[in-house]
Amino acid sequence: MFSNTLLIYDFDQEDTLEGWYVVNDGVMGGLSKGTLKVNQEGHAMFEGFVSLDNNGGFTSIRYNFEPADVSAFTTVKLRIKGDGKRYQFRVKSFYKERYSYITYFQTSNEWEVIEIPLKDLYPSFRGQRLNMPNYPVEAMSEISILIANKKEEHFQLLMDKIWLE
Repeated sequence: MFSNTLLIYDFDQEDTLEGWYVVNDGVMGGLSKGTLKVNQEGHAMFEGFVSLDNNGGFTSIRYNFEPADVSAFTTVKLRIKGDGKRYQFRVKSFYKERYSYITYFQTSNEWEVIEIPLKDLYPSFRGQRLNMPNYPVEAMSEISILIANKKEEHFQLLMDKIWLE
């Protein structure tokens, strides 16, 4: 990466998924099941099934890290290969905040770099937009990717690298 970037995670360079964890809708009684592992090519693979049973409908992966000053950056970039489905990207300034700043991105079936302007991330809690300003782009301590398209579906998202520019 160049000096004007901040690497969040490079799945090719890490042997483990340390700091990453899965949160399924089972925390609310749902039956969705997502998993995260490193595949044979060295990419993270987030895959599973979203179920609407028992008021479910989402699964997510999260990565916590020491709070970082991100004020010098304007964009988060994800090098991914999706399945043509829509996903939600989320950040928290401080991991103990109850709300996240979110936006959606659409995947293709090809490797691509998704670019998300940080200033466009808006505050949300349990699917509801909050009456607060958008992400202040000052500190970051958690990123998350979630799938919740209000339908039952299998999904698979491959990830290579996540960084800020």
